[in-house]
Amino acid sequence: MEALIKFVEDEFVTKKEFPEFSAGDTITVYYEIREGEKTRTQFFRGVVIQVKGTGLTKTFTIRKMSGTVGVERIFPLNMPALQKVEINKKGQVRRKRIYYFRGLTGKKARIKEKRY
Repeated sequence: MEALIKFVEDEFVTKKEFPEFSAGDTITVYYEIREGEKTRTQFFRGVVIQVKGTGLTKTFTIRKMSGTVGVERIFPLNMPALQKVEINKKGQVRRKRIYYFRGLTGKKARIKEKRY
């Protein structure tokens, strides 16, 4: 059964190439929104809280602050409306899922930038 699913994924689903990112990175996601007949591109910039799944079922969660309210959005990696992903900053965190980031405010909510 798994071989059959793998075959269908390889043959019929189009794969997009996005840069490699992980939790703690600040990224900008550009995606297409349809409003009736019109389409427009909107972006969502925030910190990656988690990357989950493998292959075509891979998803990632981004959190941003909109005023004083935290907004999170989950994006499937193979979403057709997803146009491009830009990495703005590489963050240095010790965990793969930084749920503790939700409780931090002010200066404590900063993530140290990774040095190369």
